[in-house]
Formats: sequence, C-alpha cells, structure tokens
Amino acid sequence: MAGLTEVDLAVRGRLVTPAGVWPGTVLVRDGRIRAVRPDPGHRLPPGTPTIDVGDHYVLPGLIDSHVHFRTPGLTHKEDWEHGSRAAVAGGVTTVLDMPNTVPPTLTDASVRAKADLVDGHSLVDYRFHIGVDPDYPESLADLDPGIATSAKIFMAGHHTAPTVFRDPAQLDKAFAAAARGGVQLVLHAEDGELFTLLDGWWGEPDSYLDYEARRPRTGGIAAVARVIELVRRHGTRAHVLHLSSREEADLVCAARTAGLPVTFEVTGHHLSFTDTDTRRLGARTRLSPSIRQQADQDRLWAALLAGEVDTIGSDHAPHTVAEKTRSVSQSPPGLPGVQELAVAVWTGMRRRRPAEHPDLAAARLARHLSARAAELFGLPGKGRIATGADADLAILDPSHTWMLSARDVHAKCGWSAYEGWTMSGRVVRTIRRGQVVWDLTEGVVGRYDGRWIR
Repeated sequence: MAGLTEVDLAVRGRLVTPAGVWPGTVLVRDGRIRAVRPDPGHRLPPGTPTIDVGDHYVLPGLIDSHVHFRTPGLTHKEDWEHGSRAAVAGGVTTVLDMPNTVPPTLTDASVRAKADLVDGHSLVDYRFHIGVDPDYPESLADLDPGIATSAKIFMAGHHTAPTVFRDPAQLDKAFAAAARGGVQLVLHAEDGELFTLLDGWWGEPDSYLDYEARRPRTGGIAAVARVIELVRRHGTRAHVLHLSSREEADLVCAARTAGLPVTFEVTGHHLSFTDTDTRRLGARTRLSPSIRQQADQDRLWAALLAGEVDTIGSDHAPHTVAEKTRSVSQSPPGLPGVQELAVAVWTGMRRRRPAEHPDLAAARLARHLSARAAELFGLPGKGRIATGADADLAILDPSHTWMLSARDVHAKCGWSAYEGWTMSGRVVRTIRRGQVVWDLTEGVVGRYDGRWIR
C-alpha cells in the first residue's frame, strides 16, 4: 500500500467494476477514487475509516438520466430536497433533469436560473436537459456546452409539456441544427397529431379499462420511424425516451444495426407494469406513453437482457394525489420512480432469470443504470468504479426481501405505484463523492451540496 498513506475512506465489498465483479476495496481521497484493490491480502493505512459491507454489492453510483424534479413552478408536486432524497435512497448519485417546468427551461438564462434555485438543495450531482422552442429550433446549433449538451424534444403534448413539435418542418430544422451543434437529442417520441385525430373520432378516454388502446402503440411507432428518418437525413444523435412497444424496440435496434446513431431508454415502470395493472390501478399507472401489453414488456426485458437497451430511466414525474384523482381526461400522466428504479429492475431480473449468477445481474444494472448514461451524456468522472473517477458508490444488499409501503416513499407526493410490492434487494447505503449521503438505518446523513456537472 505504499503511496496510499492519505486515504479518507475505504469501502470493502463485492465491487462491480468495468473489469468484472470481485471482492475488493475502494480507496477514496478528496472525493475521488484513489485506488481499487482486490481482497484479501492488503492492509489499509492505520486509522483509515472503513465501511465493510461483506458480500453486498458495491455498485458505481447510479445515474438517472430522466427525472422531473419540478423546479421551478411545480414544487407543490416535487422539489429538489425531496427528489434528491428519493434518489439517494435508491442508490442514485447523479440525475439529469427535464426542462418542462414553469416557465420551461428553454434558454441559457433559464438554465442558469434553475441552477441557482437548485444550488444548496440537492443531495445528488446534476445536469440539465435544455428544452427546445419549436419556433426557434435553429438555436440548437449554437448551444453552449457549458450550459447543456442535450436537448429534450416533445413530439406529443400532455399536461406538463408546454412546447410540442407539431410541424414536421420545425422538427427537421431541429434535427439539422442539433447535428451542426453536436447536441444529443432526447425525445418523447409519440405522434401527438395522431392521438388528436383519434380523439376526434372516439372522444378522449373516459375509463382506465381501455386506456392503453386509446393511446395506442401506433403513436410511438409512427414517431420512432420519423426519428429514424431524420437521423438518417442529418446524422443527429437521437435518444428515444421511455420506449414502450415491441415494434419501437425492433425499429431502433434495426436502425442501430444499420449504423445510425439512435439509442433508447426503457423505464422501470414499463418493465414492471402492464395494461392489466392500469385497468386495476387506474391513475397510479396512467403514463405517457401508456403502459402496454405483456408481449411488449417481454420484448423490453429481452432487449435489456440482450444488452440492446442503452439506459434505464425512472421518468420520475410526481403528481399529487388530488391531481391524479381527477377525471381520466384531466388526470396528468406520470408517477414517482427514482427511488424505486434500481430495486424494481433488480427484482425483475432475479424473477425472470432466477438461475442467473447475481454477479451478471449486478454488472447489467451497473452498465445500464450508470456506465452507459455517463458515456452517452458525457458525464466526466461518473459511471464507473475506477481510479480517478468520482467516489460515487451504491451499496446493494442483493438478498434483502422487503415490502414497499407509502411510509418508505421520499418523493414529495408521498405515494408510489409499487406500494405492496415485495422487493428482492435493497440499497442500504449511498456515497456521493466520498460522502455518505444515505444510510438505510439513519436516513439522510449527507449535505445538500450536490454539484452542477458542467
């Protein structure tokens, strides 16, 4: 251990690293990983504070690249103190926040204003997706990478989506400008005009019994096909968010095989629920895009298990109980999920592949909920357990069986669609840049000093 006499913290456990999964020790100094050492057989510097988690997994701090923490303007639903508390309780140490706030985050000045509001109120590090004004799509060509490197485009509207691309010519301009500016587009890819057309024929949905059929897969299929064509035309990097159907997955996988820079996200809720659950739970799983059929969920799981998925996001989008219990047409889509994300996906992996060695499942979780997001969105120092990286770590007890209840929920809304679920695995400690910020027994133990990653 020569040369490692100054260490702030040592974390021992079953390390999930880019080189494999093995028992070892992470040595931390000044918020960064100074060294990664295999166990057993080495001694720590005398007096080193040590966290020994035994056979629990030490994962890289998880990255949720799709959250709505609702600041500014919608903080009655969620705010950064509650949202980031929910995040660290789920092992998440970095988030990328969406722009559909009030007012929407569409300019450099509005991003800076949001950053000022968040400063001192976040347990996690963060970056912002900027929004795109359909009237000024050319602005993407000149986006300052110190402000944002990714931009959110809504191709369909809903209750909290103030800027929607309805004109194909504007969308084409946005893709062209993003390609010129080297901007990563992230897309809500549904055809909103198709839904408007169908609603004009059927009327808006008035029951959750047929909600999925009234917000059909054709909206997503048509939009994803359009995205692929625009990527082919302009070479734009495009990341399709909350992909929901088997046909969309096939289209994106085919496009990528053809060499196009199209990637996709699946959410914890599309992996966890089906339209049968929406008929039973109603507004709790009313989402946009809709929760779909069992065959769609099976295809999304197959994509994850085969490594076709790029990122897993929560689309953490809380609403109050009062808002969710409005009429079907007025109830906003969305649910909280940043806290539940990792354990819900872990539970799903263990149930679908009970004979799989848990090391393989842990490596998959780290890949799609940490490393790949860091690569895709260019997050320096994030997403891996390696010398020089930020000391962001999530400790997962892989065999902890527990039932989630409302009293476990840290999101400001106070409810979860997963209430009553028996989970396999639990995050027991979260470390952000060398600081323990969450402990299952003690709760929040860190400072609200998360940083804007620029």
